[in-house]
Amino acid sequence: MFLQTDDQTIEDLRLFAKRERNGIYDIYNNAATRGGELLLEKMFRQPLSDQDAITKRAAVIAAFAKAGTGFPFESSQLDSVEKYMSYDEDAGKGQKPVMGEKEVSSGVTAFIGLFHSVRSFVEQGAILHIEELEKERSEMLVLLQHPALEPVLREQSGNRLSYGAVTAFDILIRVKEREKVMAVLSFIYLMDVYISVARVATNRNFVFPVAHPRASNILKVQGVYHPELKKPVANDLFMHADRSVVFLTGANMAGKSTFLRAFSTAVYIAHMGFPVAARSLEFSVMDGIYTTINLPDNLGIGASHFYAEVLRVKKMATELGAGKSLFVLFDELFRGTNVKDAHEGTVAVTHAFAGKKTSLFLISSHIVEAGDELKQKTNIGFYYLPTRMNGTSPEYPYTLEEGITDDRHGMIIIRNEGILETLKNGKKV
Repeated sequence: MFLQTDDQTIEDLRLFAKRERNGIYDIYNNAATRGGELLLEKMFRQPLSDQDAITKRAAVIAAFAKAGTGFPFESSQLDSVEKYMSYDEDAGKGQKPVMGEKEVSSGVTAFIGLFHSVRSFVEQGAILHIEELEKERSEMLVLLQHPALEPVLREQSGNRLSYGAVTAFDILIRVKEREKVMAVLSFIYLMDVYISVARVATNRNFVFPVAHPRASNILKVQGVYHPELKKPVANDLFMHADRSVVFLTGANMAGKSTFLRAFSTAVYIAHMGFPVAARSLEFSVMDGIYTTINLPDNLGIGASHFYAEVLRVKKMATELGAGKSLFVLFDELFRGTNVKDAHEGTVAVTHAFAGKKTSLFLISSHIVEAGDELKQKTNIGFYYLPTRMNGTSPEYPYTLEEGITDDRHGMIIIRNEGILETLKNGKKV
């Protein structure tokens, strides 16, 4: 079972690199193989929504991290095998070139060596002590001992093969038992992801999340921070059925968007069963995660920014109306319209969200006046990111506090930058 999400959320959380910026994927990508990289990307695009699957994956990665396991296979062998297996039995009939005798021999020899390395790993390696991988280990042992692969099992790694033996092995490996060979490679890629993410957890001191049943509706995050920041400020936030909505306020530059990204990224990554940038994280498994931080105008249908926001809220309403348990985030809800409509819309929609107590909602807004009306709902919590004034200079501690702030320092920043003076008197030298 996979978690429901969408491209808007993936873009909001900056999961993948774009133009000149890296993505969250790049932080976790320490894979030794191209196949491992592709599998890791697939996991990023398909988080889990099953408690047992999340718990199992987290336990496996944690076990490899505790054991300090290194990647147990030779990269050069894998490169040779992958290149060799990229040629199929129809090579030469189209544009794909035919392998030469040397390439075939190198590929066969590399696979035989890799085959024995995998056998050694499943019989004696760190996987032997990871209970959660016993099923995968047993299945791989059965595959390696399959009668069809017995010639590979009998052949000693490193032996020089005759032309006839190479030809026979080539037909066996690349044609007749191709499916089994690809299964061996898939197993290696899976181990690559687990071991490489375990190394990331160790090197970055990431914590492993604890998943709770879907109906528990709990999200307790301590010391969460954005993993891309060099000097991050950590924050805590506890959400549950009696505080299923959080209304966040704060002045421009106070750190709202950064906090929202840090928090929602941790929730997303936790649903992958991966370690997260926090001191601790407990969460109830959700059906879906949807964020709205940088929502573009939908020029394709001639939609304004406000109408794009309306359509986004409508999508959330449809999903919630179907009885799904969601984590929903809106950064500055209805910023695309006038203050009056934004005020009324924010209050109405947030009130409606508060009625869905099996889901969790995090909403930021500059419309601080909406807070008085929202206090009517007992399950809405109020937090803000403060601004401290040092004379005429605003300073930002980036530390979450409970309550609502009416900090407005936009004009102070404008004056500090000398914009009005420049417009009046011209550019100063």
